[in-house]
Amino acid sequence: MCGSGIVYSTEVNGETTEFGTSGMLYRSNKLMYDRATETLWHQFRGEPVVGPLAGSGIRLRVLPSVLTTWVEWLAEHPDTTVISNDTGVYPADFYRPEEHTRSIYYSYRADPGTMFPVAGIDDRLDIKAQVFGLTFDGEARAYLRSDLAQTPVFNDTVGEQDAVIITIADGGVRAYDRDGLQFQSARDGAVKDDQGRLWRVLEDALENAGDSSLRLERLPSRDAYWFGWHAFYPHTDIHTP
Repeated sequence: MCGSGIVYSTEVNGETTEFGTSGMLYRSNKLMYDRATETLWHQFRGEPVVGPLAGSGIRLRVLPSVLTTWVEWLAEHPDTTVISNDTGVYPADFYRPEEHTRSIYYSYRADPGTMFPVAGIDDRLDIKAQVFGLTFDGEARAYLRSDLAQTPVFNDTVGEQDAVIITIADGGVRAYDRDGLQFQSARDGAVKDDQGRLWRVLEDALENAGDSSLRLERLPSRDAYWFGWHAFYPHTDIHTP
């Protein structure tokens, strides 16, 4: 509902935990549950909210992911695997791609409103504007993906975290620790720092082209509709180019 596909580590208190869908929503966002304790968790923030683990301070670790096209992903990862839709629960043709006109998400994406009520809508952006979000040290910042497309390499600081946000055509948006460096675009999809060094853009890190032991790690981020991001980070600011 929030346009927020997020990948989390399933490790909870040192144990691998299996999660399921509760069928309930909070602020138009899925509530999932862990099968070990049946605690309900926010999908958007990866936090337990109702049940034995609520208030424990546990938060699921965000793993790198990217919103991209199949063509761009396959070009970079030709050996990738794809999860089967032959689940044994419903027929495979029951699961329609979102671009299929009979998919419920096809009409939902075209509708400017939300499917379920959301309190505190912020009109600084369109409800379903696609944003890329970062949060560090109690600060949250949203970036319009359309703005980032105009600035493929963008240096910023959120809280105490230096970040460089790299946008690759339809290949998605990724943020990396820049460790005080300033980056700009370079040839062949690489980036160059303010010392003139080239860095390769990888999924998990920026890797120095001259010394592969020098790496700047990928930062946790979220892609979402504006209403979804604001619902869970109401104190957010918005990057303006």
